[in-house]
Amino acid sequence: MSSLQTINKVEYEEMMAKKGVVAIEFGTAWCPPCKTLLPILDQLAAGYGSSASIVKVDCEESPELAASFGIMGMPTVIVFRDGEPVDKLVGLRPGEAYKSIIDRLLQDQAV
Repeated sequence: MSSLQTINKVEYEEMMAKKGVVAIEFGTAWCPPCKTLLPILDQLAAGYGSSASIVKVDCEESPELAASFGIMGMPTVIVFRDGEPVDKLVGLRPGEAYKSIIDRLLQDQAV
């Protein structure tokens, strides 16, 4: 079971109003690659603590939010900095792919 917070449109808007790095996984409960990805993201979230947020959106519960980003395949992870989308990874990737993007954005933010 994933410990990532599932957000809706209202919570998404609140998160985007804040400064910082946020990674959002768009998927569904029945998607096998999504189920494989969630433990990877859980582990990353635990490692980042409060320096970066990693959350998920259930595309069936929040279809308008998924549609607003043109989500066509799941899982899709979009990484934001200060409310702006910076990178988009479609499909299941190794944990290092997500980590390298988040690390780069955190490093850029610190400069």
